[in-house]
Amino acid sequence: MSAGDRDAIRQVIESQLDAFRRDDAGEAFSYASPMIQEKFGNPANFMRMVREGYTPVYRPRSVEFQDLKMQQGRPAQEVLFVGPDGRAVLARYFMERQPSGRWRIDGVVLMRAPDRVV
Repeated sequence: MSAGDRDAIRQVIESQLDAFRRDDAGEAFSYASPMIQEKFGNPANFMRMVREGYTPVYRPRSVEFQDLKMQQGRPAQEVLFVGPDGRAVLARYFMERQPSGRWRIDGVVLMRAPDRVV
């Protein structure tokens, strides 16, 4: 994975997080892969799912980018979030390169964050 791809992947995720902060459903939805867009059908359905099931991603107190790994043959960017309740979760963003060359988010899995000593 090139440094340019790594930067582009991070930019897509950061842009979507910024759209969530502004409650811009259309823009947030635009960073999802075609499969995700088809699954939810429209920006309003997508934002409802994010608000209800991904609160730490929707309204994070803090965001820390971790490793970018290859998993199941595709890039998976790990991001540590501290949610509004103060709990840390690790999000794994599965990325998909589009025919245009642009990266899109093809799914996010939330996991318990590893214990950390600060």
